[in-house]
Amino acid sequence: MELQHWRHWQHPLVFNEDERSGRPCNGCFEPVFGSSYSCKECGGRYIHHKSCAELPIGLHHPSHPNHPLILFSIYRYYDNNEEEYSRFSKCDVCREKSYEYSYCCYRCNFNIHIGCSSLSLTIQTEVHDHQLTRSIWKLMKFTCDFCGKKGNLPYCCVQCDFAIHSRCAACPRRLKVFRHNHPLHLTHSLEFHQSDSPICLLCVRKVDTLWLYYCSRCDFAAHLYCAMLHWNWEHINLQKLIEEQATESKSEDPELHQSFDSEIRKVIKTTVREDRTEIATEIKHFSHEHNLKLTDEIPNNTKCNGCVHSILSPFYSCTQCSFFLHKSCSKLPKIKRHSLDPHPLTLCYQQASFSCKGCGQTCNGLKYQCQISNLNYNVQCILLSDTLTHAGHEHRLYLSMTNSLQKCSSCSSEMYRVFRCATCDFVLDFKCATLPLTTWYNQHEHPFTLHYTPEDDSGEYYCDICEEERDPKQWFYYCAECSFPAHRNCILGENPNVK
Repeated sequence: MELQHWRHWQHPLVFNEDERSGRPCNGCFEPVFGSSYSCKECGGRYIHHKSCAELPIGLHHPSHPNHPLILFSIYRYYDNNEEEYSRFSKCDVCREKSYEYSYCCYRCNFNIHIGCSSLSLTIQTEVHDHQLTRSIWKLMKFTCDFCGKKGNLPYCCVQCDFAIHSRCAACPRRLKVFRHNHPLHLTHSLEFHQSDSPICLLCVRKVDTLWLYYCSRCDFAAHLYCAMLHWNWEHINLQKLIEEQATESKSEDPELHQSFDSEIRKVIKTTVREDRTEIATEIKHFSHEHNLKLTDEIPNNTKCNGCVHSILSPFYSCTQCSFFLHKSCSKLPKIKRHSLDPHPLTLCYQQASFSCKGCGQTCNGLKYQCQISNLNYNVQCILLSDTLTHAGHEHRLYLSMTNSLQKCSSCSSEMYRVFRCATCDFVLDFKCATLPLTTWYNQHEHPFTLHYTPEDDSGEYYCDICEEERDPKQWFYYCAECSFPAHRNCILGENPNVK
């Protein structure tokens, strides 16, 4: 069964009765499980819940009875009209901004999200014992008894004077997030035995709501809405998960990993050192057609074909092809999991350039790819864990994934996925977190090291390569032998992750 959809008119959307990828719906941005429509020509990039794909183009709604409403997508304004984008992303019912489809009145610019347009007048929720009622569609300011935040259109309980946001009413009593092994339970803040407010380990900000999601076994806390974001919420059978965790060991199958590793790297020759440790002196790696030999002599200004950072010892090389591979890069596992993606990632090699979903940079070489969404990740990004200790900051940093942009303290760029300090709000994006600590410049005889603070207190800072002024707040590269400072881009180039 096929559907010609107004949002993606180039190709028909094909019906799938049992979608299991959990990719976000292009209509409501919630994970898609079960009946769906998707475009096979585009690799499933355009995907909808069956209900979202079959929404009527026109609608008469009690919240705006005077005029008919027309279904539209906010992405129409995403690139070329910031003012219109900001205005039409805000719902006149819930007063919040969202990327989801909306119904709009083109006569008076009334706008209602599809989620708000389909709200029932009465609901039964997991967070309250009685039935909740929405008696009117007119705005009514209130304070939510669940999260403590203000709102405009509540569900109310007539028996006990209880009022709640519609999205708070949708909170389950427990859920599972990808970044934690155990289910999280709804917990009142008064039950949280800490002197300070808990830190949400999904966005790395303080939890200031009346309720939160919490795992008491691991002291893992999360905001209600952070846990329910589609890239965090893992829609699985929780009872089955609990039973499996009670009966199965958490250890991984070593034979499985050995079979994976043999597909990546095969040892051809070995030698035994004086301390009786065996090292591989010649290997066959899946990324190159010839055997690679362990080498000590570092060539000038050469990059690893795997991570595309400056080559450092120990490494393997193919002399006839000028192919170089760090020893550590040769040992990367074939299958790896990371919080950036909900699915297992597969190690691949791509000589052509690709865009990394983690740092946003153009890259080539070794990459980890999601076989479900076809998203690509630079190996340097995937090698970073959720918790990061970096020489550029005194405190520990934690992976923060939000639906709002966060400004990097090192380069001032804005990203949704960053590393954040829970103590002082220092932010580091993946691009800066993966900068090489030591690198070479092709017209300089000494190595450059990454510096985080100005080299002196002169108050005037310039790049000795381009001779332009440097921002003292931004990291830079410095040669201590020659007192030679330089912009990062001047040292690394416009595309530092491309060889």
